[in-house]
Amino acid sequence: MTSASIPQSRWRLLPLLACHALAALLLASWLWPTTRQYWDQADAAVFHLLNGSLGVSMLWDWLWAVASIRVFDILVGAVLLTLLIRNDWLFSTTQLRPALFTFVALLLLLLVIRVLVTKIGAHFGWQHASPSMHFATAYHLSDHFPLLERVFEVKDRSSKSFPGDHASVLLIWGLFMALFARGAKLAVVIGITLMFMLPRLVAGAHWFSDDFVGGLLIALLALGWGYCTPLGAQIAALLQWLARPAFTLARSVPVVRQLAVLRQD
Repeated sequence: MTSASIPQSRWRLLPLLACHALAALLLASWLWPTTRQYWDQADAAVFHLLNGSLGVSMLWDWLWAVASIRVFDILVGAVLLTLLIRNDWLFSTTQLRPALFTFVALLLLLLVIRVLVTKIGAHFGWQHASPSMHFATAYHLSDHFPLLERVFEVKDRSSKSFPGDHASVLLIWGLFMALFARGAKLAVVIGITLMFMLPRLVAGAHWFSDDFVGGLLIALLALGWGYCTPLGAQIAALLQWLARPAFTLARSVPVVRQLAVLRQD
C-alpha cells in the first residue's frame, strides 16, 4: 500500500457499494422476521455462554469487572493508537501522519452516522434494553463489585443498547487497519478488535446483534464514506492543517518529540 493511498482521495465506487450492500444486508436480516429469529437465538446463546461464565471464579469476575469500567476504555484507546502510529508496524514513517488523520476523520464520520442511526432506530422502534436487564438470571457485575460501580461505573446494563457504539469504534479501527494488515498482523488486528469487544458482551451491556448488526453497520458506512470517497481525505487534510501548531509544540517536548509521527516535517 503506497502513501498515496492514505488518505484515499478518489471515488472507489465498487468498495463503496459493497460497504453499503453489506450494511443493508445486515440490517435487513435483523429486521426481517424470518431471519430475525436466528439473530435472537444467537443473542441469547452468546449471552448465556459469556455471562454464564461469571460467578464461578472471583479472579475471572474481577477481570471482566475491571474491563467493563469506562476508565478501561482509555487503556483500550492507548493500545489502538499505539498500533496505529507505531513506526513500520503497518505504516512507514511517511504514512503515519496521513494514516492517523484519516482514522480520526473516520471516527468523526462514525459519530455522525451513529447519531443518525440512533435517531432512525428510535423512530422505527429498533431500540431495546441490554440482555442483563432482560434475563432474570443475569449476573450483574455492578452488584458484585459495588466499589467499582460507585467510583467508575461498571458498564453492564443500558436501557438503550442498540446500536453498540463501543463496538463500532473498535470495528472501524479493525476495518481500517485490516485494509493494510496481512498475515500475522491481520490476525493481531482481528484478535484485538474482538478481544476488546468482549467485556460489554460478557457483562451483558450489549446483545451480540447490538455489536455485529448495529456496530458493524455504522462502521461499514463510516468506512465507505470515509475511505471510498474523497470526503475522508478532505476531512483529514483539514484536521492535519488544524493540528500543525500542536505538532510544532509537541516537537519541543523531550520525550514526545521522539515519536515517529512527529518527524515528518
